[in-house]
Amino acid sequence: MNTPLSDKLIQHLYWRTGFGISLSKLKSVRKLSKNQIVDRLFSESNQETPLFIDFGVLFKNPRNLSREERKQLKKLRNQKMLELNSSWIKQLTETKQVLREKMTLFFHNHFAVRLRTPRASLQLNNLIRKHALGNFGDMLMEVSKSPAMLLFLNNRQNRKDKPNENFAREVMELFTLGRDNGYTENDIKEAARAFTGWNFTKDGGFVFRKSQHDFGSKTVLGKTGNFTGEDIIKILLEQRQTAKYLTEKIYRYFVNEKIDPLKIDELTNIFYGANYNLETLMRKIFLSDWFYAPENIGVKIKSPIELIVGLSKPLQVIYKDPKVLLYLQRKLNQILFLPPNVAGWPGGRSWIDSSTLMLRLKLASVTLNKGVIEWHDQNDMGITTMMRQKLYKKIKSQTEKKVKAASNWQYFLTSLEQMNKEELIDFIIQPKLSEGASIVIAELDTKNTKNFVIELMSLPEYQLC
Repeated sequence: MNTPLSDKLIQHLYWRTGFGISLSKLKSVRKLSKNQIVDRLFSESNQETPLFIDFGVLFKNPRNLSREERKQLKKLRNQKMLELNSSWIKQLTETKQVLREKMTLFFHNHFAVRLRTPRASLQLNNLIRKHALGNFGDMLMEVSKSPAMLLFLNNRQNRKDKPNENFAREVMELFTLGRDNGYTENDIKEAARAFTGWNFTKDGGFVFRKSQHDFGSKTVLGKTGNFTGEDIIKILLEQRQTAKYLTEKIYRYFVNEKIDPLKIDELTNIFYGANYNLETLMRKIFLSDWFYAPENIGVKIKSPIELIVGLSKPLQVIYKDPKVLLYLQRKLNQILFLPPNVAGWPGGRSWIDSSTLMLRLKLASVTLNKGVIEWHDQNDMGITTMMRQKLYKKIKSQTEKKVKAASNWQYFLTSLEQMNKEELIDFIIQPKLSEGASIVIAELDTKNTKNFVIELMSLPEYQLC
């Protein structure tokens, strides 16, 4: 149980539980056992640091405003969404509660809500963070009652005699059982009746409107009764399939895209037996010998957020214009708080295509070496190809803007001390180098450590963790 971990295995653990590890941190934990390092990860994430945004005039009722004031309010709302996005990126980069934030990022995609309502989005994010290492059942109940979820899945329109099935469908298909796993269309319809009357007040508090609720008998997953929404969620949590679905999803995210059925079965039993305690499940994963097996190291494609934060963290990168961060997320196909749909980002190989790969490979140079990329605000979703070509010609000479990012190279280079070429490669790159990458590295000039590091971060292997 007191097994020591090599530097490579420690880096593997910190990439999966966070966004990499600094050399100073690595030096401080390498003398600890595996159990002690894992204990420290959980201890550091014991507390939570909620995001905070000052919404000010957003609390005004639009009905009481003039047309011009409503226009300004909409503009301010967009600004607050940008502020919310950059605030979370900053917290992901600077926090010591790395495991809690990584779990929050995971569940941000599990409970994928796409809204341009900053207050509701912030509340949901902080709610997930609160339960990220706690009880999944408690998280599910609170998320289901949050304004963000009630808005996004139309449960405010879910009323007796005219039920809306959106939330009932997704809570089974995406949040608990998984698609086509043990429920029927009739189960969805009956469950929708149970969620009638769920709403929220102006200040974001949950409210149950009895006059809109269907108090009739319902049959869901073989059980019959005058069920409420809370009853349905409890019934879903009673299903072992819910524990299995969550376990598989967590395994794919933290261990490997390729599922091992025997390990899933073991982990499911532990998770279900622990009444959905997330810390119990995650500890089991991080303490298991198989988590550190060669087949699980350097095989996960970094999400855009993992790539951006993993690049920013060791060099303490500061972006002078938050719009650049938003642009990078957009071009890499992952904008925080704006998932593509209720199913979230598919992840894995979907992160890479001909467009995103080029930017991924240039990101280190662009961010750390004052590189230049072409960017502009894309509020042109509906324009035609001809209009897009004209717009491109118009802005081509105007929109090549530097990514105004400041990097603390002195801090980074000082921490390297006297690392030789092989040690530096091993620190920067997680997977085994391909033959092509080895040839490229052999031709690099190692005298300029800064450029050498940037070149390593520009290799395809750096896209993996």
